[in-house]
This record gives sequence, structure tokens and C-alpha cells, in this order.
Amino acid sequence: MLHHELRLLLVATQFLTRLPVPALNNYQPHWLHQSSRYFPAVGLLVGLLCAGVFWPASLLFGPLVAAVAGTAFGIWLTGAFHEDGLADTCDGLGGGLTRARALEIMKDSRLGTYGTLGLVLALLLKIALLAAMPLPLALAALVVGHAGSRLMCISLIALLPYGGDPEHAKAKPMAQQLTPAQGLLGALWVALPLPLIWLWLPQLSPWHWLLPLLLALVVTEKMRRLLKRRLGGYTGDGLGATQQLSELAIYAGLAAWAW
Repeated sequence: MLHHELRLLLVATQFLTRLPVPALNNYQPHWLHQSSRYFPAVGLLVGLLCAGVFWPASLLFGPLVAAVAGTAFGIWLTGAFHEDGLADTCDGLGGGLTRARALEIMKDSRLGTYGTLGLVLALLLKIALLAAMPLPLALAALVVGHAGSRLMCISLIALLPYGGDPEHAKAKPMAQQLTPAQGLLGALWVALPLPLIWLWLPQLSPWHWLLPLLLALVVTEKMRRLLKRRLGGYTGDGLGATQQLSELAIYAGLAAWAW
């Protein structure tokens, strides 16, 4: 049992990042669906690594360069996986008047005007928010933002049916719904670093986390309604867009306390 759970964690890491993982013998396609419970755990790892870049860059060059460096490292680490989903979703929903046309645009590898604008604005806002925070708060934001946004992302798998064409899905086993037990395990990974963050930032009370949580939930609910109305359910690109926007929402909620 434990061996299988570790295997699923490796599958999730391999799927979401460029990090090297040991060879997975006798790989089964359904492992990818099962591994979605560990997406927040991978987000936690990505956030910690990005914070490890942000910290020395901030000490050497200041907050703006640190925000750019931490963001760029996260993009490299994940292969722009979620950013690509955000751009494709902006293009598809912005340029497609029908469900079929929107899905066709989202499958197109070319980047359009809506995707370019959405991606650029998201990156600029992410950098600006991180640079606006004091260093300790920015480090905490990176950890919680990456983990929490991936929890928001996989929540749509539990709340929506698959809205794309399963035959053309980038990851066919992901075109399934998430069970409540899997979602609870994902939430535990987000809660894991909170006690250490409270020790690191004792001035942050539990109330300080209420605004980031509410903003992330609002963004996720908006995406849930949009994807259901326009596409009939979630797609891989829609999940990536949800991750990016909920990460921004968490940053915004925490940055608000810095002022």
C-alpha cells in the first residue's frame, strides 16, 4: 500500500514537473488519475524550490529581481505546463463562440491574442504581488500558493465531468472524476506547512489566511461555472488556467495584508 502511494507521488511529480524520478516499472495508465491526489504535494515541493531561489535573489538583488527569478524558475521547473493551459483557455474561450470551436482553438498549438494577453498579464501580476510582500511573507506565499492552487485545480475534477473529447485528451486517465477521499488527502498536503509558517511568521493569525482562501475559492467557483457553461465540464487546459488564477488569488490575498 505504502509502496503504491509512493509510486503515485512519483507519477504526479513526473507529470507536473521536469524533476527526474526513478523509472516506473509496469506503468498502468490509471495511475495518473490516482496520482491527482498528490498534485498539491507536488505543488508544495515546487513552492519550496521556488522559495529557495527567491530568498537568495532577494538578498542579492532586491524584491523585484527575486520575484522574476522565482517565477521564472517555477516556469522552468514545470515546463510552463499550467501557463500553457491558461493561454490556451484564454484563446479558446475568448475566440470560440461555440463549444466545438473553443475546443478546436484550445487544441491548436499556436498562441493567439487572447492567450498572449492573458499570459503576460498573469505573469506581470504574479511578479508585482510577490515583489510587494516582505521577504518572509513572499516565501510563505510561494509555498502555500503553489500547493493551494493545485488543490483548487483538482477540485474541479471532483465537481465537474470531463468537458473535452476523451479521445484527444492529453492525458486520457485524467478524464475521470476525483473522489472525496482523494480530495481530502490533497487538502492535507496544503495544511502540512501551515504550522511551520505560523512559527516563521507569528504575526500572521489564522484570520490572515481567510482572505487568500476566499479569493481562491471565488476564482475556482468562477472557473467552474465558466467551464461548465462554455465547455460542459473541465479540460486539462481549464485545470491549468484554474491553477494559475487561484495562485494569483492567494498571492493577492496575502499581499493585501502587507499594506
